[in-house]
Amino acid sequence: MATRILVVDDEPDLLDLVRLSLAEAGFAVETAGSGAQALELLRRAAPDLVVLDLMLPDMPGTEVCRFIRSRPETAEVLVLMLTAKSEEVDRIVGFELGADDYVTKPFSPRELVLRVRALLRRRAGTGGERNLLERDDVRVDLDRHRCWVGGEEIGLTAKEFQLLATLMRRPGRVLTRERLLDEIWGSDVTVTMRTIDTHLKRLREKLGRGGDLIETVRGVGYRFSD
Repeated sequence: MATRILVVDDEPDLLDLVRLSLAEAGFAVETAGSGAQALELLRRAAPDLVVLDLMLPDMPGTEVCRFIRSRPETAEVLVLMLTAKSEEVDRIVGFELGADDYVTKPFSPRELVLRVRALLRRRAGTGGERNLLERDDVRVDLDRHRCWVGGEEIGLTAKEFQLLATLMRRPGRVLTRERLLDEIWGSDVTVTMRTIDTHLKRLREKLGRGGDLIETVRGVGYRFSD
């Protein structure tokens, strides 16, 4: 059976262009011109992938994404965001809600098809299993930028998520502040060592009891308990 894709956008010309491009690439395509229509189609049957505009007339695309991730029937559906905005914050919000990739308008139909195929290949290559980190009560989904503590989902900023994932990948290993700054902010970004301490403090607060797993090694840096 052909891979099923739902395209959600309120611009008729763009919706038709995307539909034709994906259909010519061999996909079975449904379309929705509003968030409400998209939710109705999602309730009927889960597609393999949703191409989702963030700027819809009746509700934010982020709410559609939240709906997809909140239901067991659609939780594994791939989500490719479309946005006219180029600011980092819009992409971060989408990723924190569980989007898999994004394309910024204007875009070429060829680029969109390539992104869709890349997402589907990645899913096929992992056998449908996501890239997860788990330590005690803390669970991190690297592919979807999501985090849970004791089964309750925790909202993290992009940097907080990167800090947690970096530490969890190396349980028991001490990472210096310099190393964390270099890996997460990059060596070409001017920030102070205090930046790490501030972000770690907020991260621990958000994790609640899971924050106790992040240990401070005085005068050196931080480690995630093994």
